[in-house]
Amino acid sequence: MRIAIVGTGRMGQAVATEAAARGHEVVARIGRTDNPNGTGLTRERLAAAEVIVEFTRPDTVVANLERLIGLGIPVVTGTTGWGADLSRLTSLAQSEGGTFLHAANFSLGLQLLLEAARTLGARLANRPELDAGLFEQHHRKKVDAPSGTALAIQAALRGVDPGREYPITSERLGWIPGTHRLSIDGEFETLTLTHAVRDRRVFAAGAVTAAEWLVGQRGVFTFQDVIRGADA
Repeated sequence: MRIAIVGTGRMGQAVATEAAARGHEVVARIGRTDNPNGTGLTRERLAAAEVIVEFTRPDTVVANLERLIGLGIPVVTGTTGWGADLSRLTSLAQSEGGTFLHAANFSLGLQLLLEAARTLGARLANRPELDAGLFEQHHRKKVDAPSGTALAIQAALRGVDPGREYPITSERLGWIPGTHRLSIDGEFETLTLTHAVRDRRVFAAGAVTAAEWLVGQRGVFTFQDVIRGADA
């Protein structure tokens, strides 16, 4: 597979390493200074790419996706903090025949946590004697808070238990790759469900897996579509 990477930070580096380890060819790497407002994403520069992996920042991802959708190149993005634009970009992809896959978190463990959260949320509905909330930790350079992953867990819970808020507490400290915890507390007991990342390579591996799956697809997808496809 021929892959281009937009974003040359730690995640971009990790994706490049993972892609090479799997025998894929990285045909382009485009950083922030090379790509103001998405203008560096040209057809000529990306002509050799079968798929793009994008890990940038909330203030640049939307322009990147708009540009790549317009070029008709499938793109996997792991950038978070742009959920307000998702509906518009989905409509753009549908109208222009574009393809992109978005995920707040590319780890298998987190997908399992989401499934468990839906089960627990359904059981918590109409049980006011129990309180529940979310806590998330990330490194000090992470821009968005709450994290996209925490918001995804919250949405999964609210989808089956709309009467509960599931408030999120965020902490930005040191070099923590990412920890998310769902706590359910009653008068005499506490239940805690935690997902902790030890190495950001788990996100790179998931993103490359998503890119492998996305080639040949058409539409807008999430990482759960990849997991379901792998389990089919």
